[in-house]
Amino acid sequence: IINDIYCEEGAEYIDFTSKPEIVELGLSIGGVDEDERKRLQIRKTIEEHLEKELRLTKRGIKVLSLFFIDKVANYRWYDEEGNAQKGKYAIVFEEEYGKLIRKPKYRALFEDVDVDVDTVAEKVHNGYFSVDKKGKAKDTSGKTQDDENTYNLIMKDKEKLLSLDNKLKFIFSHSALREGWDNPNIFQICTLNESNSVIKKRQEIGRGLRLCVNQQGERVFGFEVNTLTVMANESYEEFAKKLQKEIEEDTGIKFGLIEEHSFANIVMPSGSKEEYLGIEMSQKLWKNLHEQKYIDDRGKVQDSLKIALKSDSVILPDGYEAVAPQIISILKKVAGNLNIKNASNKRVVTLNKKVYLSEEFKELWDRIKYKTTYRVKFDEEALIEACAKEIKDHLVVAKTRFRYLKAGVEITQGGVGADVVEESAFVYEPKDFELPDIVTYLQNETNLTRRAIVKILTKSGKLEQFKNNPQKFIEQVMGMIQRTMRHFIVDGIKYEKIGNESYYAQEIFEEQELVGYLNQNLQESKKGVYDYVVYDSDVEKNFAVSFEKNPMVKVYAKLPSFFKIDTPLGSYNPDWAIVIEKDAEEKLYFVVETKSTLFADALRPAEQAKIECGKAHFDAIGDDVQFVKATKMKDVEDVVYG
Repeated sequence: IINDIYCEEGAEYIDFTSKPEIVELGLSIGGVDEDERKRLQIRKTIEEHLEKELRLTKRGIKVLSLFFIDKVANYRWYDEEGNAQKGKYAIVFEEEYGKLIRKPKYRALFEDVDVDVDTVAEKVHNGYFSVDKKGKAKDTSGKTQDDENTYNLIMKDKEKLLSLDNKLKFIFSHSALREGWDNPNIFQICTLNESNSVIKKRQEIGRGLRLCVNQQGERVFGFEVNTLTVMANESYEEFAKKLQKEIEEDTGIKFGLIEEHSFANIVMPSGSKEEYLGIEMSQKLWKNLHEQKYIDDRGKVQDSLKIALKSDSVILPDGYEAVAPQIISILKKVAGNLNIKNASNKRVVTLNKKVYLSEEFKELWDRIKYKTTYRVKFDEEALIEACAKEIKDHLVVAKTRFRYLKAGVEITQGGVGADVVEESAFVYEPKDFELPDIVTYLQNETNLTRRAIVKILTKSGKLEQFKNNPQKFIEQVMGMIQRTMRHFIVDGIKYEKIGNESYYAQEIFEEQELVGYLNQNLQESKKGVYDYVVYDSDVEKNFAVSFEKNPMVKVYAKLPSFFKIDTPLGSYNPDWAIVIEKDAEEKLYFVVETKSTLFADALRPAEQAKIECGKAHFDAIGDDVQFVKATKMKDVEDVVYG
């Protein structure tokens, strides 16, 4: 019970009737020690840094970590003689770094270093701060000439920082790195600054959103390498929420907004031809989503849609069954949150040696491991005619228009309302602009000859629309040509086994480094090659559970990303390889592609074409391996007993 609140500056306090009676400004009773929280942030940042060093140093990639701090004095301060002294963050860093590097798991990183020497930690961190006339580091806003000088110093040292020979790995900054510091190898960012810092979240994490480089200065691609870990001083849900809000405020981008035309470009299969869903059907679908209360009057996604998507219970109107997967995919993209995971649920996936070394898995792998090559044969003139007809029948590229709306605004007790009283459009005619080289662009994207591209464009009769909106014209023509090509390519493809010496070695499983998150993308496994299955969807999760429970399944593996089948449409990675024991006697070997639907018309054309190429690949290999497309385990059982 509060007895009194006293607010005179310098003597602020709250008087309680119970003990403690007096709580002065800045005093916390039962709260969290801020310094301890920041110590934990520093410790976890170092730990994450060392884990990434174990994986990336052997690939010639230098790992850097960046700390944003609230006050320079917390990292470096000066005594009466002007000598620089370590601040509390520097002391905490060296203490925690010294403890962690003594762990046996990090021994490989310090083979030539005596980790018991106190100076080891001193050499791996430093601060980049603006300085005053006496050369002392100071707090700044990030927009002064001193900050500019510090920025130039950082850029000067940039290449040195990327060298594995340079011991500096941990960088402390106050505000000089707020903008423009483009170091590609920042893998960890620790925010020790307070929430009212002038450094914004988007600018902070932007320092770590760069593709890393190796010792040769070459960019290294792939999410398995380029993952930024942010050690924030708040919950990850709150961090994501604030980051999204800041992006919306600064860029004008609105998340979670479904517009009436959002579904217009969905391709709707119809016999041998492919047609677009169109604006009218898209508008009808939007109205239905609004009636179901999945979206509000502005198209903003509501919680009811997120719940329905999670439970696969979204209600769509009649007539949209053929494109339901594409609609659900768009809804999930718009409704989804930023992909930020809770590090406390992180698990490293390890080999299940009992399965991996079993005779059953060896027999399975020996049947599916071989590589193939393919040839495609089709009538070029027929392809040109088909592409030209597709463009002629479906391409519409209107001139760019400005839309003008005039509304009357009325303020009442119920709020502010507005009714449109006039609507019109104005065609935009840009003056004297140079048209892009459409033939070269389409040639690079489709691999057709220049002669074929020119014939397609001239036969289509739509070339005059090119100048209306060149970019839109190119994108739509490219999509139409590629979709038409898929039918010709798949119908005329033939796979051949390269030979017995060209295959994926089983030992590659041992080199895979997999990480997942409990309750998000990990399923415990007893029959699989790893102790956990890292799944990409609820469909895959359900299959993993079915494999574990079904006594017919002896061993199985979610095929790793390196297991790829070449197709004209890009590489194809099947989902599963399994061994089934039929009636406790006969062993059968399957490669299973799992989808939410078995209907080819409901799948994206490129996706269905790759699956057909996968089937042709395994048919060419032979070795009694059956390729099955399934939505549930029962579909596989039907093939077994079919």
